[in-house]
Amino acid sequence: MPRDAPLRLTATLLPGAEDLLVSHARELPQRDELCGAFCGALALGAAGVRGPDGESLDQDAVALAAGSVISERPAAHTLPQGEAGRRDYRLRLPTVADPAVSGTTAAGLVRALEELGGGRVAAIPLAGPWRGETLSGLFALACAASGPVALLANIATRHLWGARAHPDQLLSYLLAGEPVIAGGPPADWDVGHFVCIVGQVAGPGGELYLIADTYPALGHGGVHLQPRELLALALERPEMAAGGIVALVASADAETFRDGAEELGLALESWDNGSVAAESPA
Repeated sequence: MPRDAPLRLTATLLPGAEDLLVSHARELPQRDELCGAFCGALALGAAGVRGPDGESLDQDAVALAAGSVISERPAAHTLPQGEAGRRDYRLRLPTVADPAVSGTTAAGLVRALEELGGGRVAAIPLAGPWRGETLSGLFALACAASGPVALLANIATRHLWGARAHPDQLLSYLLAGEPVIAGGPPADWDVGHFVCIVGQVAGPGGELYLIADTYPALGHGGVHLQPRELLALALERPEMAAGGIVALVASADAETFRDGAEELGLALESWDNGSVAAESPA
């Protein structure tokens, strides 16, 4: 691109992302080991789903429905720097001795979103394989939906840029793409984790994805940008238990979304992310 040519960037938010981000700012941070349930509650709220009493469904309600388990004792090593943790659970959740297997399974999260959604939404698991082009295609498919869409990404944080990348680094990536990825900031932490993908910034060389994370210490108020190639790698989770995306879409969009995801080569099935599940509540 000539040096005097204008730099044109395109920013796109998913349908329903504005409502999700408002709730995200209000609800931060997640309770310990409930990242999947935290993201699930945001997704249900953005889709207009409420509880029987008309109140918003919170992360504890999603966790209980998903069979999430929490560790018996705080596991400070699983928290990003600057976060003290939060164990003020509203509901009594099942516990496990080993924090390495606590959290929320992909299958449990899908089940909880379907049950709590009461037929208004469909939770579609997407197990990969993940490449940059696949992620771009999925985002375009989500943008074409007639109702709100939430993409709940189960990632390995070790593959991401640090959440406070400098504007110069972000712009360099948008101009040049993958060749400049190695110059980005190192990852903030190293865990399996759920986040919400809510938007995209596209430039002549690359695509950045807007992430609504679960801790305010990450990025700016829990929001940061990640290069497409690194986000795809974080979803693929090499040398870790598997990852993927749970897409929450309006029921009317479900068939078209499933067909489009299959055309992208994605497997419509849950994955084993290494967490264990409690018995489903009666």
